[in-house]
Amino acid sequence: MRRTPKLAALVGALIAALAVTAVSLGVTRAAPSNTSLPSISGAARDGSILTASNGGWANKPTSYSYQWLRCDSQGGGCNPISGANSRQYTIQTVDVGNRLRVTVTATNNDGSGTATSRPTGVVEATGSAPKNTSPPTISGTPQEDQTLTANNGTWTGSPAPTFSYTWQRCAGTGGNCVDIPGATAQTYKLTSADVAHTVRVNVVAKNSHGTTLASSAETGLVAPAKATAGGNAISVAQVSLPNRLVINGVRFSPSPIRSRGPVVARFHVSDTRGFAIQGALVYALGLPYGWTSNAAEQPTDASGWATITMQPTARMPIGHPAALVVFVRARKPGDNLLAGVSTRRLVQDSIR
Repeated sequence: MRRTPKLAALVGALIAALAVTAVSLGVTRAAPSNTSLPSISGAARDGSILTASNGGWANKPTSYSYQWLRCDSQGGGCNPISGANSRQYTIQTVDVGNRLRVTVTATNNDGSGTATSRPTGVVEATGSAPKNTSPPTISGTPQEDQTLTANNGTWTGSPAPTFSYTWQRCAGTGGNCVDIPGATAQTYKLTSADVAHTVRVNVVAKNSHGTTLASSAETGLVAPAKATAGGNAISVAQVSLPNRLVINGVRFSPSPIRSRGPVVARFHVSDTRGFAIQGALVYALGLPYGWTSNAAEQPTDASGWATITMQPTARMPIGHPAALVVFVRARKPGDNLLAGVSTRRLVQDSIR
């Protein structure tokens, strides 16, 4: 069919009218184009939830998709976070110290466009470092071969801390504590090396926010497994009630007594915990009165022994079966003779 000039003009006018109508109705033939960047709301803190805002887009997107990015502390070097494809993202501990961005993809029938948000602030950790609110304690008997147990004490901190232990051996008079090699369990079995020392435990609490150390009080003096008349002694100054002195060793030379030569008497002093005692004052008096001359009070030595020489007199019945009875007293210097931690005992040496 031939198109007449009049018909051609009419078709052209109709096409122009349709184009004007399409423009007036906002009909486009282009993919979405970003006009304002996406944004992120929410606190940049471990465990917080972030929410992506789509930003502004031209060309009427019909759908949006998301990809969260983990970046360095400057907001660069970004990499996609696996599985983080929702509008919201829960911050993970691995994000602490980094910044986050989100890429929004807008789509319509004509294609897709992408835009990436500005970075969040540096992601901060939540919780707090451990803090000790009541000190560790030690349970058990401070005696050789006994086992002590560390009790952690009370702590705050989030997440909940884990604990480690270091046992220390301290001077008998307190302080000067040093680590005991290999003693890093919650329990510790006391050894002979601990006798006459005190022991304490350091408890270290640790979580993702820091490490804190707290020390227990020192135990009492570690006693030997059993009382012995020998070995290293502790000072008598370290003996106080309810502990008492004990005369637990006696030796006479000669024994039996066969002449009026000097009689050497040795007395060992410990305390009720089993410690040998240095510096206790020992007094010995021969009975009946007048069989020996009086001897001066003597201190115990570094192994707990005191030596007193008793001189028999002419009244001692040498050559006849009898016994020299000796009244022995041990006391702490400065204590009342009949009070404090003092002790008394009767012993004897035979006479022939």
